[in-house]
Amino acid sequence: LATSQVLPGGFAEASGAFIVCALLIISTGFIAPLGRLVAAIPKPVASALLAGVLLNLCFAPAIALGQSPLMFLPVLGAWLAGLMWHKLAAMPCAVFVFAAVLFFGADNSSTQIALISLPTTTLTPLFTLNAFISISLPLYLVTMAGQNIPGFTMLELNHYPADRAMLLKNTGLFSLLIAPFGAVPVNMSAITAGMMCGEEAGEDRSKRYWAVLTCGIAYVLLAFLSAAIIDIANHAPDGLITAVAGLALIPALLASITAAFNDQQQLEAPALTFLVTASGMTLLGISAAFWGIVIGLMIWITKQLRLPPQSNQLPKQMHHDQVDSRSSR
Repeated sequence: LATSQVLPGGFAEASGAFIVCALLIISTGFIAPLGRLVAAIPKPVASALLAGVLLNLCFAPAIALGQSPLMFLPVLGAWLAGLMWHKLAAMPCAVFVFAAVLFFGADNSSTQIALISLPTTTLTPLFTLNAFISISLPLYLVTMAGQNIPGFTMLELNHYPADRAMLLKNTGLFSLLIAPFGAVPVNMSAITAGMMCGEEAGEDRSKRYWAVLTCGIAYVLLAFLSAAIIDIANHAPDGLITAVAGLALIPALLASITAAFNDQQQLEAPALTFLVTASGMTLLGISAAFWGIVIGLMIWITKQLRLPPQSNQLPKQMHHDQVDSRSSR
């Protein structure tokens, strides 16, 4: 969206483009072949896509260390101290010290607390072919490739079943409801999911929903104070806020890289998916996440056709051999 040309119809045309994008997401959930197509993406390719999405954020701590060492070193030290004490304490310690550094170190003299305000809406969205081609379709592809598919993968990496069709229907429906307000599509949010469903959100997987509830409440509060929050962020050292997020996503990055390269016969496809996605390139106005998964799937399918049939059955045969061996003992 940031790199797209301004639509001549203004907010009304943009709102119409968001509505069409939401309908495309809903259709993916209702049309079974499309849903099966999303579900058929090999897990190593999807995991590599997720790793590529997360990589640049995980670079942020190192970049912040080079740009603002005096500001970030206390945060990094607190994160390391918390990690040595207990892995669940690493991020709370880092966030606490980050808040202190931001309060004492940033120039907040011009910050004003915003009054609560309600969102505005347009009751007459404008639908045009130009908006469909330049906004709706690319936004749909990026939402699916850059957020939904990696988000599903993140859930599955943490042993949460993901009903893709149901989730696409629900996120598409809510996207449709908020599109007139100018909101981007609701999605599985690969980055936020990485923080919410990993061990850092609690050792008991059945109670990690508390992290999601806390995050949702925080989002609502931040929305009402968005002007003040943005002002504080603008006065904070460059990259400091992103660096803290990068620390939180390191476990998710490690899990996705491990899952991406666990098939020794299919290393090239996840590797190219990872590299293209992480590069941040754009082609035909569509971002790297889409092209990364397209190139990865092409390589995966091509190589799969060339693999000998017995190689596909090797893991299953080994499993049967192990079972027979245990039975004989």
